Amino acid sequence: MFNTIKTAALSALVGLGTLAAVPAHADSLYLGFGNNNDPRFGVYTGDDGYRHRRDERRGDWRRGCSPDRALDKAERMGLHRVRIVDVNRRTVKVAGRQDGDRVVVVFANERGCPVIYR
Repeated sequence: MFNTIKTAALSALVGLGTLAAVPAHADSLYLGFGNNNDPRFGVYTGDDGYRHRRDERRGDWRRGCSPDRALDKAERMGLHRVRIVDVNRRTVKVAGRQDGDRVVVVFANERGCPVIYR
């Protein structure tokens, strides 16, 4: 009987050691033995979603000035009825109305959409 318990305990230790040696991403495998607030224990797979939210936020601040960002910035500058006139690899041109006059604003195709010409 004692040999059976000893074999089972040794198998469990070898299994946990092998599980710890498996190459995995830091967020995809979690071995928990519980704490004061959570008495559960076990092996959990999957991430908590934090990395996904961070990547999503990083996607919002990608390089370049998208036409949507240029439109938003032109509206914040006070232009009405804005529309995209031209987009190329260096600039994004937006036209709209301000105080009854037609205004064209040219944004650089860089992070933050800096204004080149107004």
